[in-house]
Amino acid sequence: MRINVHAGHNPDGKVACGAVGFIQESTEARKVKDEVISQLRQLGHTVYDCTCNNGTSQADVLAKIVGACNSHDVDLDVSIHFNAGANDKAGNGKTTGVEVLVYSTAGKAKQPSENVCASISSLGFKNRGIKANTSLYFLRNTKDPAMLIECCFVDDKDDVQLYDYKKMAEAIVCGITGQKAQEKSIISSEETVISVVETPTGDENSIYRVQVGAYSVKENADRMQKTLKDAGFDAIVVRS
Repeated sequence: MRINVHAGHNPDGKVACGAVGFIQESTEARKVKDEVISQLRQLGHTVYDCTCNNGTSQADVLAKIVGACNSHDVDLDVSIHFNAGANDKAGNGKTTGVEVLVYSTAGKAKQPSENVCASISSLGFKNRGIKANTSLYFLRNTKDPAMLIECCFVDDKDDVQLYDYKKMAEAIVCGITGQKAQEKSIISSEETVISVVETPTGDENSIYRVQVGAYSVKENADRMQKTLKDAGFDAIVVRS
């Protein structure tokens, strides 16, 4: 895929720098954006960073973002934001959650937007769903299918406690592509492992163990085990 990605607003400390609460929108949006771009590129996608860091006003920021987006022919435009308005400073045990805005719920951005919402909500955030908004400059003026992701609420204590920028980015990437960057690297390592052939040497009564990987997610260990067995190797999974 060819994808435009940008963080909304100017950097913190400048005009039009976004919402502020327990966390700052502009700072977190840039952290998520950078991680999303990195993971998408790991998966082999072509990604353009269309973030604006030098806008002179809100209108100028938006115009520069849209200009950068429209300079590329892409499959999807992705705008990363954080929401505000929950005003839950104490924490009520519930997240206010994630939503994705699109120009039309009948457009090509509908399915990836629904997937992103579902993927982020799987982290524990309330799924507020996708919403049509024809008034937002970004959605109204980009030429390709576009989504504006409101990752979670900066002024909801429960949202912020749950939020982790790397997990958020991974959820966005998975929602867009159906893949995780980690999965691709695992496959690459598997291809390397199964090309190794044992050559018996030394004391035949000795036992030599070769560990081919260590994983924090059991499903990834199981996947490696299956790959090795399919290649004819005797493989077991041991929890240390």
